[in-house]
Amino acid sequence: MRKTVKRAAVLYILIALFMGGVIFLCAEFVLNGSEWASNKRNLHIYSNGTIVNAGTIYDINGKPLAKSEDGKRKFANSASVRKAVLHIVGDTSGVISTGTHNLYRSTLSGYNFVQGISSLKKSGKGNDITLNIDSEACRVAYRALGEYNGTVAVCNYKTGQLLCSVSKPAYDVNDVPWDLRTNPDYEGVFLDKAVSGLYTPGSIMKIITAACAIENIPDIFSRTFECDGEYKTGDGIVICNGEHGKITFEQAMNESCNCAFAEISIELGAGKLKATAESLGFNKQLYAKEVALTKSRFNPPSSDKTELGWAGIGQSTTYINPTHFLAIMSAIANGGTGQSPDRIRYLGSFGKFTGRLPEVMVKMNPETAAKLRDMLRSNVVNKYGEGRFPGLEMCGKTGTAEIDGKKSNSVFAGFSLRSDLPLAVIVIAENAGWGSGTAASTANEVMQYFSENYGR
Repeated sequence: MRKTVKRAAVLYILIALFMGGVIFLCAEFVLNGSEWASNKRNLHIYSNGTIVNAGTIYDINGKPLAKSEDGKRKFANSASVRKAVLHIVGDTSGVISTGTHNLYRSTLSGYNFVQGISSLKKSGKGNDITLNIDSEACRVAYRALGEYNGTVAVCNYKTGQLLCSVSKPAYDVNDVPWDLRTNPDYEGVFLDKAVSGLYTPGSIMKIITAACAIENIPDIFSRTFECDGEYKTGDGIVICNGEHGKITFEQAMNESCNCAFAEISIELGAGKLKATAESLGFNKQLYAKEVALTKSRFNPPSSDKTELGWAGIGQSTTYINPTHFLAIMSAIANGGTGQSPDRIRYLGSFGKFTGRLPEVMVKMNPETAAKLRDMLRSNVVNKYGEGRFPGLEMCGKTGTAEIDGKKSNSVFAGFSLRSDLPLAVIVIAENAGWGSGTAASTANEVMQYFSENYGR
């Protein structure tokens, strides 16, 4: 009798283990089946490690940017468009890790856990993906950067739709340069700088310092500052880009006065500056939907006043991720809520297409956002001139980011106040000099495209 009981107990244990294994395998199949199906060893999708059969990737206007025909992957007809959307669309081998081909390969395979990839095996095509990206806007932005490398990104600050995202250098996937991996002209070509780049921001960082001052210095708008071209911190000197004399806080932003903002940074202190920056997403892992962004960094020293001053004006060890800063500009424009820039318009799922709800990346006090919006509008009206951005009702800030041993990066971040054009933009043109030059003109060109094609 005891032997029978023991044998039954062992049998029950074996059955339980078996059922547990079945449940585990089913869970793994549901959770990871799409990854297994889209593995590079799946010859229904890949050939020699490159995608040949998959769904079509369309831009927002229905233009195919990548599709499968006769067992081959074909791209946009225009070489200039192929270059401009390279990093968003991605290569077929997944070397550009943040490209749509790589990030959404399971969707493109047409996989679902009921039928697997049966539709792909029958037709050679998976689920299609429609992007928010306007490929023509990308072409305009890529061309506007001219000879300079860098990045341009534009999003709708109401909805989070990422309408334009360009990273340069790029190459034509239909005519891959033989020296792509060795020619220094293509350094960083597999990196999407909009989401994976990290840049010294220059004076656009004064927006963050201004936000901290608004929230921590009650009389900041009634104060005046003296600028004679340099600010003595007590342990060093911060050099200004001019001699601005006696100026107000708003005028200091207009003139991008290093002296005034270094003084403000030191008064605020490293703790308050860092707290404001981190409340806006610095030093945190952020995501633009499924896309992981490189962390923006802000760790100003508390003991070195000169370095603290430089950090507060966007130099020293201050670094920004372009897409993150685009969300900050969106928050200012959108009453304190910065949506996560999203490249996907419709994503295939079980043979149907589903839209996407916006997600918040950055939150800001609405009153702070309103005051910053007024200051950035003042920059355009009283400093850069409306003629630089005709008809756009533009708000913005230029930056000239000094790089050791190289010509400065040209930077611009801004947005339109037009109700029919709720767009924010960021431009970084590497080694292009003043922010009021290439970056500002590139921002205007791409925003004018949207004004002509999306505006009233």
